[in-house]
Amino acid sequence: MPSPARQVAEFDSATAMLRVLARCLDDRDAPLLGIMPGYLQAPMSALLRAAIRLPSRVTEKAYAMSGWAEAMSPDRTGDIRSEALAEWIVSHYPRRRYPAVFIGSSDGALVHLAAALSVPWLPQTVLIPVRRRGGHPDDSCAGLRLSEPAGHALVEANPDLVLHHMHDANQDRLMIAGMSYFRVKWRRLPAAYRGFLRDCLAPGGTIIVTDCGLRWPTTRIGERYVFQHGAYGGITAEEFHEGSPRVTEFLARNGSPHRTWHAPAPDGDSPEAEWGFDPSLLADLSDFPVHRLRFPAPQALSPAVADLYRAWYRQRGIPDTRMFASCFLLLEPWWTLRTGSVPYWLTFNTEPARRNLLEYLDGTDPYDEIRLTLFSNGVPALGQAPIPAWREVLTRARTTGTFTGVDTAAYPRDFAAFARMHQSLARVRPVYPMPDPLDLDFALDFLSRHP
Repeated sequence: MPSPARQVAEFDSATAMLRVLARCLDDRDAPLLGIMPGYLQAPMSALLRAAIRLPSRVTEKAYAMSGWAEAMSPDRTGDIRSEALAEWIVSHYPRRRYPAVFIGSSDGALVHLAAALSVPWLPQTVLIPVRRRGGHPDDSCAGLRLSEPAGHALVEANPDLVLHHMHDANQDRLMIAGMSYFRVKWRRLPAAYRGFLRDCLAPGGTIIVTDCGLRWPTTRIGERYVFQHGAYGGITAEEFHEGSPRVTEFLARNGSPHRTWHAPAPDGDSPEAEWGFDPSLLADLSDFPVHRLRFPAPQALSPAVADLYRAWYRQRGIPDTRMFASCFLLLEPWWTLRTGSVPYWLTFNTEPARRNLLEYLDGTDPYDEIRLTLFSNGVPALGQAPIPAWREVLTRARTTGTFTGVDTAAYPRDFAAFARMHQSLARVRPVYPMPDPLDLDFALDFLSRHP
């Protein structure tokens, strides 16, 4: 049976955030998102740059195959053990005493907050990709039918997990052609988490629950098993289920035999598969001091964390006018701190995410420098913001507005961006010594007063 490291997706938000934060707490940067040794960064970047010059159909196929290679066999989902997954997660962090530990929703702004505080985060949700043969990406009913036995096997073997089978034929259509996204959420505190809290939470320390309240229409398959058609991003849940003229045009442009998405009818709603918090976990945290950090959507924390960093930098006597806008899993908290950059995290490369960033920039003191990286998901998806729209963001900088590691000609098929981002950020000057951790009480008080 593959180890937990081989069961979870490498290129998922939670996995990448866990990895880069753990490296930052160990006073290390994260070239190649910490997946491979840093000395492979240059050859890997060159290889990926060469790949994007191939015809788009070839690069799309290679992109999909890379994901399929990560996915596990549907016959083995019953062998997954949630406790082994939790042990693998806590093994990333240096074993020492921390004044706080975050538990809950994935969120890039949270990662930057945890990095400033020098404290760990334990995710409630991880992604397990499962191979699937057959079923068109635009027919999620077929995808559910083919993967349902594997889903039941997973939940029957893990009574402390809830399975959210997520099917996004817009942003993830290349990947889901050959796999199913099984996102699992702990509804009980795993023993490995409890042991980590016992050993590493300082006396009088605080558990900070990151509670993203985002919900999504779902179809109940079992007591602890729901199916989610669509996902948070560039279009709404209503458009996923009801269709629209632009959905029809999108499907035609992609050569689909469908003109609307064929999906099971929702019979309720649930915490959104990737970002939402399942509050059933709270019952097992009653023995600990808990601070509940609630926010309505993933990017909602980004302005507050950016302003907190600015206040912190002013306290330290360094400039607060350099921004690094990261995107999805493209995060580098160690270099963000070393370059004295104010982090602003974008959920994805979508127009709503871009618009939120513009609203923040237009309502705050101007930045001299804005550096922006963009995640490439391999397909021009509905609701995706094009490069000219992102250039508008960069015009808000007073002196330097530039992309960081982005090949604008290749986007959204710029698969080398995750290698180039680190290289570009590491060249920013001046750099500063790694600071002492941000004061926890100051941070929580600041966030409580932020609108």
